[in-house]
Amino acid sequence: MAQLKLVAVSAGLSSPSSTRLLADRLAEAARQRLAEQDRKVEVEVVELRDLATAIANNLVTGFPSPTLGAAVDAVTEADGVIAVSPVFTASYSGLFKSFFDLVDPRALTGKPVLVAATGGTARHSLVLDHAMRPLFAYLRALVVPTAVYAASEDWGSSGDEYTEGLPTRIRRAGRELAELMASRPAREQGSDELTEFEQQLADLRFD
Repeated sequence: MAQLKLVAVSAGLSSPSSTRLLADRLAEAARQRLAEQDRKVEVEVVELRDLATAIANNLVTGFPSPTLGAAVDAVTEADGVIAVSPVFTASYSGLFKSFFDLVDPRALTGKPVLVAATGGTARHSLVLDHAMRPLFAYLRALVVPTAVYAASEDWGSSGDEYTEGLPTRIRRAGRELAELMASRPAREQGSDELTEFEQQLADLRFD
């Protein structure tokens, strides 16, 4: 079987950041699940903080730098994407949105995407459903059922009788992403054409 490619996009601004930590843990959960199925996967992490200037220049000039172009290509060519943003003003960060504005609108059609976010308090968790999920649904991605939000108090917590702990949610989301990646129709090597299903979804969006 062909090796799969998983790309995690982290929009954290600090180094180290809880956003990058969450991206790494989600990627590892998906990798482990794929390994259980004897599927090899290459994992790449795109740190948007390192591309901030290049993203701004691209939005103004229309031309990406080589490094930014490689990051966009990585997302476009991935078999699965993990998208993680810190919460700013009750939504994803401007840096996060600006990067995905540079990705071809058809590139995520039919592609499994796991959305996740980090924030100071649990009250911002609705960002997953009112901002991030609609963004990738608009792009016709296959958004993983379980989205993961990590508040400051979630790190190191195992949850309680009413709420699952962060490790449990990470494992479930990673498992769901892995299942979608493994079941996705393989593209012919070197082919940039959309599968028939992906093309149908793309046509619906651009009618």
